[in-house]
Amino acid sequence: MVPPKDFTDFLAPEEVSLKIEPEERFELIDVNRLLQSRAETFETFSKAVYTSYHTTAGFLEQNFCSRLKHDSESLGSYLETFRELFPPDADYTHDKMDLREELSQSQRLVEPRNADSHLTYIGSGLANVVTYANEIDRPVYFVELDGINRGQKRTRTASVIGYNREKLEERLVREIAVSNHSMDSINLWDSRIGFLQELQEIADSLGIQKGRIDIALVADERNAGLTVNEYETLLMRRDLMEVLDNPMRFMAKKGYHMLRDPRAIPGKAKNYAKYDLVRVVNKFIDKAGLNESVVERIIDKFLAVPASRFLRMKRGVSLLVSDGGADQRGAIRHGQYQSPILVQWNKAESQRRLLEVSFVRFE
Repeated sequence: MVPPKDFTDFLAPEEVSLKIEPEERFELIDVNRLLQSRAETFETFSKAVYTSYHTTAGFLEQNFCSRLKHDSESLGSYLETFRELFPPDADYTHDKMDLREELSQSQRLVEPRNADSHLTYIGSGLANVVTYANEIDRPVYFVELDGINRGQKRTRTASVIGYNREKLEERLVREIAVSNHSMDSINLWDSRIGFLQELQEIADSLGIQKGRIDIALVADERNAGLTVNEYETLLMRRDLMEVLDNPMRFMAKKGYHMLRDPRAIPGKAKNYAKYDLVRVVNKFIDKAGLNESVVERIIDKFLAVPASRFLRMKRGVSLLVSDGGADQRGAIRHGQYQSPILVQWNKAESQRRLLEVSFVRFE
């Protein structure tokens, strides 16, 4: 029985862990449908936070999904624009296993060649943690970009926490040293920075059992963004940097025109890539039912330089704090390969970036 509305404020946050088995490499999976057995409980909560523990599968923010009416075809078509920009088996350094010195010989035989999925995740604005106004009967999609590896289905993990209120417990600003390079990426989980340890110590001191840590660039920071992904050196310092320099680089090398007219390489590659991109974006526009002025803005956005206008690189990311449903301390929960990453595409003054960090408790 659903508790009377008068009592919902007294409900403690509830966490559900989900195992997800994708059927395809690229798939949108409605997590709320998986929660139907808990619907009577979850519909009493006003908010829900969804967490993915993977670097090639995540969630889109609620406002964006609302603009596309939570329609899986429209959302899929939107994501397809980035999948075309970052096609499988392009010339990604991350996928050249002979260069992956951190892998053993046996690991190189099974490691996914999935740089395209990582770049699609980052470029399309997927997130590891999103907070929604809770509507259990409306779909919330777990976006899977790499669900099949060498013909085998991968098992994914996600969690959902329902709650009614959130309380800001503390807000602070931290300085992160960056290089003097125009384009660079910094792994915020690097032990030399000590950021993870500091955040966990503060969460402990605040006694947060279930909550969220929001990390954002301060308002006057420019030419930088944040994501949560795998900090693999070749992916972050080679492939991502090449995208920042030329967003259509990989698409140009894999465009179907190149296969039909090899003599066009490299002279016409960029022009062909622009043509292909307009074609793909138009497909998305048709699916979403948007008007032509929106078409022009989106195409301008994709063809614009610098990458700050091309990628949906976020100015902030969130991390989940949870006791895992057990009677233990709240810990920062993240997947084995997940790290918050600061990316810049122009030099920072004084070789530093300022981050605002907020600690939020769920009630």
